[in-house]
Amino acid sequence: MLGSTKFFTSSIKHLVFFFKLHGSINSKANSCKIKRINTNNNPTKDMPVIRDFPEVFPKDLPGLPPPRQVEFQIDLVAGAAHVARAPYRLAPSEMKELSVQLQELLEKGFIHPSSSPTRYGHFKFQVMPFGLTNAPDVFMNLMNRVCKPYLDKLNIVFIDDILVYSKDVEEHEKHLKIILELLKKERLYAKFLKCDFWLDSVQFIGYVIDRNGVHVDPAKIEAIKSWAAPMTPTEVRQFLRLVGYYRRFIEGFSLISKPLTRLTQKNKKYEWGKEEEEEAFQTLKRKLYSASILALLGGTKDFVVYYDASLKGYCNAPLRKEDVMS
Repeated sequence: MLGSTKFFTSSIKHLVFFFKLHGSINSKANSCKIKRINTNNNPTKDMPVIRDFPEVFPKDLPGLPPPRQVEFQIDLVAGAAHVARAPYRLAPSEMKELSVQLQELLEKGFIHPSSSPTRYGHFKFQVMPFGLTNAPDVFMNLMNRVCKPYLDKLNIVFIDDILVYSKDVEEHEKHLKIILELLKKERLYAKFLKCDFWLDSVQFIGYVIDRNGVHVDPAKIEAIKSWAAPMTPTEVRQFLRLVGYYRRFIEGFSLISKPLTRLTQKNKKYEWGKEEEEEAFQTLKRKLYSASILALLGGTKDFVVYYDASLKGYCNAPLRKEDVMS
């Protein structure tokens, strides 16, 4: 993928899917508020491959109900007190009645088995539980199941973003068509104005990816340049989380960050000012400024693996005459 002379990628973002109002958790899911875009022209008509899939990029999402006011009320009984006990802390007779009612609802199809265990069996939700709190998990699970045949072969998925990658134009057309056919089949929709196609370079989850390899995102590194020395263990953890995300770009990261990691240990007095802490802090920042590129070993030419070791660690590097890959 990354070691070739050509690299094309497309990013399909902000996919939208629906749960039917009375559907199950395994159905196309819930509804969401969409901002309408008024345009006289079809923006996809001049784009190859994309113009063949207008169903994936609709102007107005199908199935959304018209805006309307919803009236809801809970009738209270005068003098009644609210229930202040656990729902399953019931008398044997009450538990028996509850079990009978749940069985009747199950037989009538009002409730369905699911992977949510209860003492009465497994039931699945009719709507997304807990609002949108677990929406990313639900969406990620859906996208992984939908794109499973092609994951890490021609596309990568992260929540509602799909990254399609290819070696050349012809291959990218085939890959893009496969993914769009898949979205059309599963009735998943994308917002065209938030998608990018036929790119030589793309920013994706904190990285910049192009034909040469994977780079750190310059926007993230700018925040590190002005990062002041941490004054508390919490600030040290925040710094280590950020630089730790790019640890693959820093050779010997664990050894360099060891003095900072010690400051976050429990029941240890925080003392900043020693030379080793400041040196580790500045070294991590400096190495991120000049971070190397991660790339795959492409081609068929031979390379030689050189290695070295000492009491502090070891390293190796595959080398070739025309380039250096490590």
